[in-house]
Amino acid sequence: MEREVEVEPGVTLWVEDLPAHREVRTAPVLLVMGANESGMAWPEGLLTALRERHRVIRYDHRDTGRSSRTFEEHPYAIADLAGDACTVLDACGVERAHLVGMSMGGLLVQLLALDAPERLASAALLCTTALGAGFAGLPGPPLDLLRMWQEIHDVRDEQGELAWRIEHQRRLAGSVLPFDPHEVEERERRVMAHAGRVEPATAHSLADVDGLDRGDELGSITVPTLVVESPEDPVHPPPHAYFLAERIGGGRAGSPVTLVTIDGMGHTLPTAVLEPLAAELLEHAADAEDEAAHAAAAAPAAGYGGAQPTQR
Repeated sequence: MEREVEVEPGVTLWVEDLPAHREVRTAPVLLVMGANESGMAWPEGLLTALRERHRVIRYDHRDTGRSSRTFEEHPYAIADLAGDACTVLDACGVERAHLVGMSMGGLLVQLLALDAPERLASAALLCTTALGAGFAGLPGPPLDLLRMWQEIHDVRDEQGELAWRIEHQRRLAGSVLPFDPHEVEERERRVMAHAGRVEPATAHSLADVDGLDRGDELGSITVPTLVVESPEDPVHPPPHAYFLAERIGGGRAGSPVTLVTIDGMGHTLPTAVLEPLAAELLEHAADAEDEAAHAAAAAPAAGYGGAQPTQR
């Protein structure tokens, strides 16, 4: 089911609420995309796999897809987009959900794990880095990718825009897994048709980044958190994922974090990574729900320490 959700006066988001393929009692999954990407960028294959066990909700960030494009009239900080996710949950009648955040979406999920942990059944962080990490002391994107990002505002016709997007995805994908330009073109045509326009979304590159420098607080996160390392990610290459997991876990007893690696994965979601990725996401969500059920059954017994830090 599709709907429009108002996040503030004059600003609405496109939301799609997809039922599970069978009757389930699990918490829904909320998918939170990266910067300048709409919810339509989530691969259909991943949605299908997650819907085997969960209701799945995806949405367009402000200034992407079919959501309001009002940045000039209603400027906002990137951190404000975290609150939009809670508003989407409210509109869908969801108290708690498993949040899956990719890239910038991973930063937003970290903010929610800090500020609204009661809304998260679990968190999964893909192709992202730690709040406050920046690129100080960690490897950053290669020069050719940075130069390409400077071209995002250039005016192109439809074929030129498709060619630019395909080449962008090629560079984001890394060099280990085979790159399928036809798969990427199909995805990008779907994204463009959904938005009803050719030009890419760019507002998030202009938004204020104040409020993201909260890395020192990550050790207080108690939400069961999966960090997915993408070894071929050119934007947040190793050891970004390990650094993030360490900031959350910190070696403390009862650490809620699990770190996994999807071999060959870059900063994209091609078909080749969907099966192992979906398996990790579903296992993590199931473990989080089992842990919550056991904790509820054990309460108010003293000494419950939660999950131990693990690496799969």
